[in-house]
Amino acid sequence: MMRSMDKKRLLKAAENVAKNAYSPYFHFKVGAAVYADGEIFCGVNVENAISGLGMCAERVAIAHALSHGAKRIEAIAISCIDAKKHENDDVFLTDCLPCGGCLQWISELARDAVIMTTYRQYSLTELMPMPFRLRERQD
Repeated sequence: MMRSMDKKRLLKAAENVAKNAYSPYFHFKVGAAVYADGEIFCGVNVENAISGLGMCAERVAIAHALSHGAKRIEAIAISCIDAKKHENDDVFLTDCLPCGGCLQWISELARDAVIMTTYRQYSLTELMPMPFRLRERQD
């Protein structure tokens, strides 16, 4: 289980990597950090002139973890350094949450992971109560 210190480190990793995002179109830099098997794997959003070819930071971070052999993803931290601010300087929470496509990835590849933003933690079922899933095989 993740310790409080690891959660802070994971959120900081997401914030730090967000600076490397490629976002010349929407100017919305997002960083994600995945905690899996005791290690941190990061990713950033990568935009493209053809918007459907872009990639979200959460999916890049998950793919990074999987490509390094990670077996169990425990947490995913997300940082949106360009998110709009409230008057009291808090980030709009909706600007920091995974999109539906990322939630589908999480439901398939990290369904028990904690999803963290700077201000709050979520479970997958809070954000996507009825994800699409193939039936479990009964072999």
